[in-house]
Amino acid sequence: MKEETRTTRIVFMIFRAIPLRIRRILFKTLMILFYQFSEKNRLIVLHNLKRAFPEKDISEVTEIARDCYKNLGIVAAEFFDILSITRDNISNWLEVEGLENYLKAHEKNKGILSFTGHFGNWEIGAAAFAFLCNPVNIVYRTLDNPVIGNIVDRVRSHTGNKLLPKGGAARRIIRLLGKNENIGILIDQNVSWREGVFVDFFGRPASTTKGLAALALQTGAPVLPSFISRMKDGKYKLVIGPEVDISRTGDYDRDILENTQRFTNIVEDNVRRYPGQWFWLHQRWKTNIFYFF
Repeated sequence: MKEETRTTRIVFMIFRAIPLRIRRILFKTLMILFYQFSEKNRLIVLHNLKRAFPEKDISEVTEIARDCYKNLGIVAAEFFDILSITRDNISNWLEVEGLENYLKAHEKNKGILSFTGHFGNWEIGAAAFAFLCNPVNIVYRTLDNPVIGNIVDRVRSHTGNKLLPKGGAARRIIRLLGKNENIGILIDQNVSWREGVFVDFFGRPASTTKGLAALALQTGAPVLPSFISRMKDGKYKLVIGPEVDISRTGDYDRDILENTQRFTNIVEDNVRRYPGQWFWLHQRWKTNIFYFF
């Protein structure tokens, strides 16, 4: 653990010694090189985009693909500056819209289930949420590499957010909601058919976590979407959406499916608005619905 901590400090010292403007250029350049030379990943991105936007020609699809890689470069470059974000300088990074939606939900005293995706700079979004609203309990998958995991955990917890490993987190989440705390869940990644339900995402069935819908039905906690987008001037806009209506028909399976589709529609709407800021490298449709047949 001491060696990992020492390594973490060294990594941060090296990258923070490089001015952010130069660091952004460096990381964007590296990601474009990765786009050019990693054929497998490039084809995954182009395939995903072409299936999602069949109306776009190849030049438009290629431009979005390159924007996706550039966005990831910016996310990586800015990652090391999250430690310097404070309540006093948060306005230099972003503006917030929809704070009243959070305050209204918080007054219900049932906790808040906040969902987002790997969109814009989601790491800065989580850090900002802790300052602008309240700290978030982030549900996450533990990284395989302990050194990288230590770096990521340090940044994510810097502003007061807490980390909840994904496995077996349900009971703890319910207790935290009972204390009127915030839970942050990313719902835009592929899951196994055992963990999810198939809903429409860009016109294709995508296996999507049913955990958010299940928690909403069980606890009655308000569900709020939260997405952060990069604007043309380089600053971000964090938009906290209104509480999502939850279907409660009494048919549990139907309610899980309908609510998960509703959440996924909100993710898709945001991705369509800024397609170059989503994580198209992920094999979102990997789990095949035809597995059962």
